[in-house]
Amino acid sequence: MKYLFGILLLFSLSLQAQFQLSGIVKDANTTLPLAFATISSAGGAYTLSDVDGKFTINTLAPIREFTISYIGYDKKITTVENGKSFYLIALQQNTNNLQEVLIPRENPAVAIIRKAIALKEQNDPQKRISAFEFKCYNSLVITANPDSISAKIDTLITPKKSIKIDSSNYKFKKMIQNQHLFQTEKVSLYQYKNNHLKETILGSKMAGLKQPIYEILGFKLQSFSIYDSNYELFETKYNSPIAKDALKEYKYQLLDSTEIEGRNVYLIHFKNKKKNKVKGLEGVLYIDQNTFGIAKAIMRIKGVLDISGTHDFNFLPQENIWFPSKKSFKIVKGNNDDKLQLLGGTVQFEGDTEKDFKPRKKGASDFIYLFSKSANFEIQLNQPVELKKGAIALEISKEATDRNDEFWNTYRKDSLDIRSKRTYTVLDSISIKNNFERKLTIGRRLINGFIPAGPIDLDLRKFFSFNNYEGFRIGLGGTTNDRFSKTIRMETYTAYGTKDGTFKYNIGIGTRLSEPTNSWIGIAYTDDVREIASTVYAIEKRGFKIYDPRPFNISTFYNYKNWRAYFETKLIPKTESIWEVATAKVEPKFGYSYLVNGKSYTNYNMTTAMVSLKWSPFSDYMQTPTGRVEVEKRFPNFTFQLTKSITNGELNDFSFGKIDLKTEYEKKQLNGQKTSILVQGGYAFGDLPLTHLYSISPNNITKETIMQRITIAGKNSFETMFYNEFFSSEYLYFQIKHGFQRITLFKKVKPSFVFVTRIAWGNLHHAERHKGLEFKTLNQGYFESGVELNQIYKGLGLVGFYRYGPNGLLKLEDNIAIKLSYILDLGF
Repeated sequence: MKYLFGILLLFSLSLQAQFQLSGIVKDANTTLPLAFATISSAGGAYTLSDVDGKFTINTLAPIREFTISYIGYDKKITTVENGKSFYLIALQQNTNNLQEVLIPRENPAVAIIRKAIALKEQNDPQKRISAFEFKCYNSLVITANPDSISAKIDTLITPKKSIKIDSSNYKFKKMIQNQHLFQTEKVSLYQYKNNHLKETILGSKMAGLKQPIYEILGFKLQSFSIYDSNYELFETKYNSPIAKDALKEYKYQLLDSTEIEGRNVYLIHFKNKKKNKVKGLEGVLYIDQNTFGIAKAIMRIKGVLDISGTHDFNFLPQENIWFPSKKSFKIVKGNNDDKLQLLGGTVQFEGDTEKDFKPRKKGASDFIYLFSKSANFEIQLNQPVELKKGAIALEISKEATDRNDEFWNTYRKDSLDIRSKRTYTVLDSISIKNNFERKLTIGRRLINGFIPAGPIDLDLRKFFSFNNYEGFRIGLGGTTNDRFSKTIRMETYTAYGTKDGTFKYNIGIGTRLSEPTNSWIGIAYTDDVREIASTVYAIEKRGFKIYDPRPFNISTFYNYKNWRAYFETKLIPKTESIWEVATAKVEPKFGYSYLVNGKSYTNYNMTTAMVSLKWSPFSDYMQTPTGRVEVEKRFPNFTFQLTKSITNGELNDFSFGKIDLKTEYEKKQLNGQKTSILVQGGYAFGDLPLTHLYSISPNNITKETIMQRITIAGKNSFETMFYNEFFSSEYLYFQIKHGFQRITLFKKVKPSFVFVTRIAWGNLHHAERHKGLEFKTLNQGYFESGVELNQIYKGLGLVGFYRYGPNGLLKLEDNIAIKLSYILDLGF
C-alpha cells in the first residue's frame, strides 16, 4: 500500500509540474540576472521576473511556448519541452534600441513620481473612501524548491582516510518534495472607518499546533497601504518612494509601459541614492498614466536576507481608484555577491558581501524561503461599517481555531496541493510525538523568567541575587498557571539573606474576573526589604534579568510588612492599570529617625490607596481569546501613579500623597540609528519619611580612585552620582540617548556607540526632619554626559561618564565614572 501511495504522490506532483514553469532570466554576456523582465504566453499568462531574475508561470492548461522581453534586449521566444519545468533564459543586448530608449534629454520618471506624490490623497483608498470592508485569505509557508536542491550523495575522505557519506541534501530534498517546513492559513475581516483600520481573524490554522502562536498572527510582514509615508517591510520602516521627500532619497528610472486591466501604466524603478553598505528600499512602481495612482508595487530590500513585498490592485471605475486586491511577501537567504542589472547595466543592484567573501558550497538550508500571499474578496465600499472595539487593531475571534473543512474550502482561493495537505498531517503527527506545544510553552515562559513545573511556574528572579545589605539572597518562588486553574492564581516566594540572616516571604491569591480584559482581583501579604527612596511603578512589572547590577552596592534598605488588596485590568482601551489599597509596617534598616509633630519615628505605619496606570495611545494591540497583547509598540507612552494616605490612627502615622509621572519616546531612523528620550518626575506632599522620597537611581560607590569605582552600568541610572548623596521630595529627570550603527573595528570587535546626557533637578522640603544620613539636595541641578561603547565583544562593553555643573566635585577624577556594560542578545 505504501508503494502505491508513493506512486500516486509522484504522479500528482508530475501532474502539477506540467502546468507550472519556472526559470531565471540573465544577460547572455555578463550572466547577471535581469530583474523585472516580462514573461508572457499566447494563452494570456503574464508575469515579471523578480529582483533576482527568477520567474514562475502558473497556467490552467499546458503552454507550447512563452516570450521573454526586456528593454534594451532582443525579444526571445522559448519552446516548452516535454518533462522540462525549469528554463535558463539568456538575452542578448540590442545596443541600438537601448540607446534610443535609455538616454532621454531629461528623466521622465521624476516627473511621473512628482505627479503621483501630488495626487496621493486623491488615490489613497483610506483618504478617498470614508468606509470599507473586505475579507482576506492569507497563507504562509516556510519551504524550499525541491528542483533547486541537489540530490547527490557526496563521499568525503576524512583525515583517518575513512569514507564519510554526506546525504544531508539528499534527505532534505526527499522531505521537501513531500511537505513544507511550516504552514499556516488565516481568513480575516478588514474594516475601515473614521481613519481606523481593524483586522478580525475569523479563522486560523497552523500546522502542528492546536492553538496558534498569536505572535505570528500579529507579525507585520508588510504595510497595508502603499501610500504610507513610511513603508514597512518585515517590521522595519523605510521612507516610501512616494513620500513627500522621496525625491531627495531615491533615484528613478522609467522601465517600460504596459497594460493592467486595460489601462496604460508606467513601470518605474526606484533605488536608494546612498552608495554604502546599508541598502535602502528598491523596487518597481506601476503608475496609472491617467490617474497617477499605484496599480501595482514591488518593494524589496537586499542584505543578509533578501526581502520582497508585492502589492496588486484592481481598478474600480465608479470610484476611479485602484483598490488593494492581492499581496505577497517573500524572504530568501541573502549572503551572495551577485549583482543584478537593469536596462543594460544603467541601474545595478550591488552585491552585499564583504570583499574577503569566499565562495562555498551551498547546503540545503540555503534554499529555504518564507512565502506569504493574500487575496481580498467580498469588497464593500462606502457602506455602513460596524466597527466594534475600534481601539484594537487586530482581534482573534473565539471560533477562529475551531473552523471545520467546510469553512476552509469556502474561503481558500486555491485548493491545497498535495504537498500542503501532507504538511498538516506530518507536522501535526510530529508535534504530538515530540510534545512540541509543551516545549513551546516552556520556551515562552523561560524568556519571561519562569520555569514551568506542572501547575506551577517557578520564578527565576527569586533563585539568586546579591546586594550589600542582604549579601547573597537565595530563595524560591513561583505562581500557578493555567494547568492549575484558569480563574484562580496563587503566588508565593521565600528568600534568605546570608548577610542579614533573615527570611523574607510573600503569599497571595487572586481570581480572574474577565479573560478578554485580563482583569484580576486579589489580596497578598509581604514581609521583605526594599531600597530606600526608590520609585517603583506598580504597573511596570519587573522584567526578567539574568543579572541586575545596581543592587550590588546598595546598603540602605527598609523592611516592610505589607497587606494589600488589588484590582488590575486592561479594560480601558490602550491602557493597563492597577488599583490598590495597602497597609504596611515600615522599619528602616539603617540609623534613621523622622521628626514630625514633636515625635521621633524610627518605625511607622502607613495605609494608602494607589492607582498605577500606563497609557500607550499610539501602539497597536491584538485581542486574543485569552487577553490583549501589544503587537506594535509606538511612542510616546505615558505612566502615571498616584498614592495617597487614607486613614489616621494606629494604621497610619502620617498624612501624605505622591504623584509620579513618566513618558518615554523612541525614534528608530532608517539608517539604523536610534534616539530615545525619557522624562520622569515626582512630587511628594505632606509628611513623608526619607524611605519613601526620591533618590533618582544613583549608581556610583564611594571609593578613592576611578579604578576602585568600576562596577556594572545601569540602564537609566546616574553613573557619577554616589549612593545616598541626594534626596528630594520633588524632582524632574531628563535623559536623552542617541545610538549609532555598530562599527566594525576588527572581525569580532563591533561596538555600538551611544551618546547619553542626563539632567535632574530636585528640592527637599523640611530637610531638617530627617536624621541619620548626611545628604544634599538638587536645587541647583545635576548634570552628567557620557559615551557607551556597548557590545564591543560578545555583549561586553565599556562606558564612561563625566559629572559637571553646579554639583561638580573639586577633584577632576571624582567627576569621572568608568563602568562595564553587558547586553545579552538572545537572537529573538
